[in-house]
Amino acid sequence: MVTPKNAVRIHSHKTPEECSISTHVPRLTTHDTWKDERVMPLLEIKNFTFSYPQALQPALKDINLSVAKGEFIGITGPTGAGKTTLACCLNGIIPHFQGGRLQGRIDLQGTSIFERSTAQISRLVGSVFQDPEAQIISTEVEQELAFGPENLGFPPREIERRISEALELVGITELRNRPTINLSGGEKQRVAIAAALAMLPEILLLDEPTSELDPVGTEEIFHVLSHLNRAHGITILMIEQKTEQLAAYANRILVLNGGTVALEGEPWQVFARQNELEEIGVRIPQVTRLASMLGGHDKYSLPLTVEQCRIFVERMLRRQI
Repeated sequence: MVTPKNAVRIHSHKTPEECSISTHVPRLTTHDTWKDERVMPLLEIKNFTFSYPQALQPALKDINLSVAKGEFIGITGPTGAGKTTLACCLNGIIPHFQGGRLQGRIDLQGTSIFERSTAQISRLVGSVFQDPEAQIISTEVEQELAFGPENLGFPPREIERRISEALELVGITELRNRPTINLSGGEKQRVAIAAALAMLPEILLLDEPTSELDPVGTEEIFHVLSHLNRAHGITILMIEQKTEQLAAYANRILVLNGGTVALEGEPWQVFARQNELEEIGVRIPQVTRLASMLGGHDKYSLPLTVEQCRIFVERMLRRQI
């Protein structure tokens, strides 16, 4: 869990009626049970600060984060909050390709990420970026998925197995022999996800992968990620501005602001703090805002999804009859 000095941390082991602000939060597992503190986290960031060269202020300040295997964590925040910088620290771009001043630790499976080569990191962290056009380099889908394993020297039979499994996991087996230039935006992003999965990573790290997609394409990507997380236990770290989808799919939300973690908790806990989110430029889901305007609720019963909002409105109407 996140424990920055100035962050608001929210209990999640109590009932909504008992929930309160606290300085200690037990770690969550993907099933919302408590993680055994003796089990080594998959990813752990300790007192981490990073500054770009010649920068007057650090881009990330005193970040502490512990991620258990199988979590789906949504990371959001205003422009310039440090979200992409954090992603670059997790996939090895910082410090291997982008220099700067580092303090603290980032451990991946118990070993400092800065002691690993980019090839080693790529086997553990699969990255998917905003623009699939900038990520896809091959002319055919099959070649795109083979690129990573081939560069790591895997034998042909193993590469074939990884391609087939990744295509099936993402649900795009029919695209295997398609030219990448003929794919839609949503299809290209799913190919990028499949290419990352072909490396068999422990963590799938996505930096606003739906930013250029329409609502249908966005929902398709979130559905794929949810399936990978729930059915196959793949750990998801997703930077995203679309809070409606994060509220519906993530089991934990981190809000970054000014390089620090401002809020952290389960979706219903974080998005109930409407005033604080609006002050830092993060919008809450539209259905949550609507329910807040209608009144007749407490902060623990605010809906996060359309279905929850439907039930909320029906209950309000029944009370008025």
